[in-house]
Amino acid sequence: MGVYFTDDFQVFIKPVGARCNLQCTYCYYLKTGDIYGSYRKPVMDDETLENCIKQIFSASSGNTVLFTWHGGEPLLAGIDFYKKALTFQKKHLPQGKQFINGIQTNGTLITKEWCGFFAENRFVIGISIDGPEVFHNAMRRYLNKSGSFVKTIEGYRLLCEYGINTEILCVVNSCNVQYPLEVYDFFKTLGVKYITFLPLVERRDSGVGEVSQLSVPAYEFGLFLSAVFDEWVKKDIGAVKIQIFEEALRTAFNQEHTLCIFKERCGGVPVVEKTGDFYSCDHFVEKSRSLGNINEHSLEYFLNPTCHFYQLKWH
Repeated sequence: MGVYFTDDFQVFIKPVGARCNLQCTYCYYLKTGDIYGSYRKPVMDDETLENCIKQIFSASSGNTVLFTWHGGEPLLAGIDFYKKALTFQKKHLPQGKQFINGIQTNGTLITKEWCGFFAENRFVIGISIDGPEVFHNAMRRYLNKSGSFVKTIEGYRLLCEYGINTEILCVVNSCNVQYPLEVYDFFKTLGVKYITFLPLVERRDSGVGEVSQLSVPAYEFGLFLSAVFDEWVKKDIGAVKIQIFEEALRTAFNQEHTLCIFKERCGGVPVVEKTGDFYSCDHFVEKSRSLGNINEHSLEYFLNPTCHFYQLKWH
């Protein structure tokens, strides 16, 4: 999520792991569910949740601490889970600090009840939409192969109705990459203020460095961004924030990058799974790459470059 970035790290908390009500064609995270197939609890337990919250507060140096709830589909944890999280956050909030909760969702489970809760507690919501219906439904589908567009847009409009701060995450893939202005104009018709364009790079098991046909070719992704940039410069600077453009401009002002893909060293966006297991990135949630568990070692320990596990497995 790009609306707020408040520290030199951002933890993706996975309260339900890879569990999801969709089965998107390009989802790399679904297969990680196999790691925890024998784990009986479908949702992060209270002890792990409280430890995670305490440790994020402790490891954060900024005055505003961001909690990012990710999936799978994090709304499957239920409203009561997030009420519990808020209780722990208020209990352990250090003096002089504040916190923000952000959730990345597919939008299909959003209801008026959820929106009332989000609005009351000032959640920031990232919602995944790949453009107009034909592009969105090409890959973002239910298990029965039906498209998720209608429910996703219903969820987005409910969020807007309740005045909730919302960001769009659009995966640019081989299907929508040829239609940059159609995608961008569609988002503007929705009244979107924050957009993240994420290139799909889907690794293949057949060889090192090989990607699937669904992946977006680098040159075509560049053309996509160039077309959107030209339109944005002419009409929308100040009205629409596009994360990758703002990130690229940081170098002109001698500012450090905030996005991990532009940094010299990765590891600033780690994952805490529902079990408390810690991973350096959600692209590397594999048993052999687990760095340990936050119920046994602190988050600060795992974020420390001198950590024994860090040296062995981070790269």
